[in-house]
Amino acid sequence: MVIIPAIDIKDGKCVRLAQGDFDRVTTYANNPVDMAITWMEQGAELIHIVDLDGSVAGTPRNANIILEIAKKVDIPIQVGGGIRDMETIEFYLSNGVGSVILGTAALQDKNIIEDACDTFPEKIILGIDALEGKVAIRGWTQKTEQNAIDLARRYENHNIKAIVYTDILRDGMSTGINLESTKALANAVSIPVIASGGVAGMTDIRKLLEVDDCEIYGVIIGRALYTGAVSLEEAIQESKKSFK
Repeated sequence: MVIIPAIDIKDGKCVRLAQGDFDRVTTYANNPVDMAITWMEQGAELIHIVDLDGSVAGTPRNANIILEIAKKVDIPIQVGGGIRDMETIEFYLSNGVGSVILGTAALQDKNIIEDACDTFPEKIILGIDALEGKVAIRGWTQKTEQNAIDLARRYENHNIKAIVYTDILRDGMSTGINLESTKALANAVSIPVIASGGVAGMTDIRKLLEVDDCEIYGVIIGRALYTGAVSLEEAIQESKKSFK
């Protein structure tokens, strides 16, 4: 299982939101580029980056910072937030970004997902952000009636690289991963699933590693890393034990 540190960018800074609420922001670093370098130096194999301003605006707002990160680190980065057309997808992927995360676009225009997967196979990640099992879009500001598992199944055969599944109520709250919902999604589709939202400590990492009825490809960790509740190096070391 891949341990993936998160960098959420708002107003050019590295922040975390509580339950996706833009009024409940904690700033952890003024320079996201330095933060990315730190995670790489501590052994990260992949970094998860979200342009929070872009997720609300519908177009990238921190692309210059994200491209600087892509230049400065020699590990892949996956990027989401404000990516809703082919032009933006191509822009990021042609400038050093490893893969892009599409969320709102998956509900608003299925053709974009299909075209993107055909043009950039295994470079497109489906971002499913859920509130009580229902998908939320536009930077989590709009809840829909779309069931998360049904949405995932819609793209079962479209060369999707992975699904990032986030439980919004737990995100940034350090209340523990929603293991059951994550397992339910992983069991429902053949697409690799990345767990996200609520990691509180090493116990959550171990619970994910102990899952044996489905495969959890990776886990994104945000606030717990920034507060020191989880050591990235320790989490990576723990994840490697399961392969020995």
